[in-house]
Amino acid sequence: MDENKTNDSYPEAGEVILIDKDLNWTSFNVVKKVKVVLLNKYGLRKLKVGHAGTLDPLASGLVILCTGRQTKKIELFQNLEKEYLAEITLGATTPSFDLETDIDQTFSFEHISEENVRKVLKGFLGMQEQEPPIYSAKFINGKRAYTYARKGEKVELKTNKVYFFSIELLKFETPVVKLKIICSKGTYIRSFARDFGIALNSGGHLTGLRRTRIGDYKVEDAMTIPGFEEMTRKL
Repeated sequence: MDENKTNDSYPEAGEVILIDKDLNWTSFNVVKKVKVVLLNKYGLRKLKVGHAGTLDPLASGLVILCTGRQTKKIELFQNLEKEYLAEITLGATTPSFDLETDIDQTFSFEHISEENVRKVLKGFLGMQEQEPPIYSAKFINGKRAYTYARKGEKVELKTNKVYFFSIELLKFETPVVKLKIICSKGTYIRSFARDFGIALNSGGHLTGLRRTRIGDYKVEDAMTIPGFEEMTRKL
């Protein structure tokens, strides 16, 4: 965000803003907060603000926001590859594939070795058919999938073609696996955690996730929400 931009020119040109989202915030919460801050700062009645890719509440990291005319670029940002740091716990599954819901099944994991993990990871590289989590924002018959899931209703989600460019094993301490994943848009790391557990003849669910990069945009260059508020006050 350009700190030298004038009040008059800001609404017309818009901005691309990098935010380091905290845990338990939704991407919508981030958009709403940034919008309120900018409306108040510039005395505006309305301003377009959108995000270029949802990040789950239980994940932290980079969210790209676009305001004003820059919202026309959202799709360009959405199409960029994503980089994540993921923690997967083996030996158990949850209905949401992460910590949003409680463990529903447990499995043996003592048979899993680091060699086995590395071999299985290679099988995920390239194009994959991936089933999105039922606890997701995907639309089914005009409703978000999670609205059905939270009512205990069973629905089918179409698989998506996703692409894994690289999966690097950072740490393996049974039953926890830590990975760096570079993948295409539309990839659910939660679904990968589920599929990874199955491929290891066990179970798996996501216990930690941080988005560190979108294309050439890095989380190190992003601001926290408090940091964005403080910077905006100083403009």
